[in-house]
Amino acid sequence: MEQNVGAMDRNVRIVVGIVLGAVGVAVFAGPLSDLGAIVGAIALLVGFVMLGTGLTQQCLLYQLVGIDTGQ
Repeated sequence: MEQNVGAMDRNVRIVVGIVLGAVGVAVFAGPLSDLGAIVGAIALLVGFVMLGTGLTQQCLLYQLVGIDTGQ
């Protein structure tokens, strides 16, 4: 699969992924437990996907709809 995530998009994905991952961990660790386990699980999942797509610079959704921010 070719890279289809550009530099700015990559940086935003990495930052958002880290923040969502931290929120998910905080939900399960206690400080944000009022948000609920479902919100924590969704935050962790979305954060993991955002971080992964940012680090690899490949997004399957972008490929399916024909978007390429890398050019």
